Amino acid sequence: MFQVIELCGVLASGTYGVLLARRHGMDFVGLFFVAFTIAFAGGTLRDLFLDRHPLFWIRYDEYAVIVFLLAVVTSVLPRIPDAVERWLFVPDALGMGLFSVLGAGFAIEAGTSMFIASVLGVVAGTFGGVVGDIVCNQIPSLFRPSTPLYATCSFIGCWGFLLLQSAGFEELVAVIAGLSVCVILRFVALRWNLCLPESRSVQRENNRPFP
Repeated sequence: MFQVIELCGVLASGTYGVLLARRHGMDFVGLFFVAFTIAFAGGTLRDLFLDRHPLFWIRYDEYAVIVFLLAVVTSVLPRIPDAVERWLFVPDALGMGLFSVLGAGFAIEAGTSMFIASVLGVVAGTFGGVVGDIVCNQIPSLFRPSTPLYATCSFIGCWGFLLLQSAGFEELVAVIAGLSVCVILRFVALRWNLCLPESRSVQRENNRPFP
């Protein structure tokens, strides 16, 4: 079942990647590189932390072929309809949710604590987008205070999955519940622009630098 989830995550993240690159006016090489990065960066970091070898996209090389074909198809389209552009957040949220739950599941299988599993789930679900933004010469949206909740949605969804799994629910039920929490919370955050409060540095009265 985890491989099916992984495949769906690659499809969702790869789709988001090619559309994001197309929005920035990139050629085929740019489309493929951005899609490849977004689809595989988070899972690669997860595998490295958990010492899983070979890396998942090397073990299942069809994943890279799928991303390559997505880039080919997208590069030959004359233009992306505006309606598709407006729904760019959908594959982004799905990819985040799928890789988050998958990362938490693999971490638990590796014998980590639930907290570490949830953190690795967040890393797997969000790191691809961080690298993708850097490649597109942007400050990663994950780190901008004006960005609607993203990593928070992943973290809560991972805990939903882990708690249901530890409570004895069937794995499929736990996966669907965790994924649903991730995606629905992300949609709600986007709809109502829910953000974490911005932290502000406190300066001394005399404005002198801290020692």
